[in-house]
Amino acid sequence: MGTTLREEMSRLAPDRGGRIEAETERLHQEYLTLQDLRKAKALTQSQLAETLGIRQATVAQMEKRSDLLISTLRGYIEAMGGRLDLVVAFPDRVPVHLGGLGEEGMDDLSPRERTRAL
Repeated sequence: MGTTLREEMSRLAPDRGGRIEAETERLHQEYLTLQDLRKAKALTQSQLAETLGIRQATVAQMEKRSDLLISTLRGYIEAMGGRLDLVVAFPDRVPVHLGGLGEEGMDDLSPRERTRAL
């Protein structure tokens, strides 16, 4: 019978185990879901829905989708007080920050107004 990951980790030198755990946490933070982000900000779906001017059920649906419009995602992030930054990365080029997507005609609108305009 095989050993568990916990057992294997306990056999490692403490500094190596610490580095592995730190890298695991770093990778986890890179791939948070919308729900994870909302929870990290200590917001409920209902609170976020109120900020966005939509129903709680709509927030729940947004958190389950993997194909949101950029403007919808931007509104969701901004409603939590964040800023969406899109970066295009090619192996042979310096990363480029992409701007202007999902914002056309909405520059002066609040996150709630942007979501209602969608």
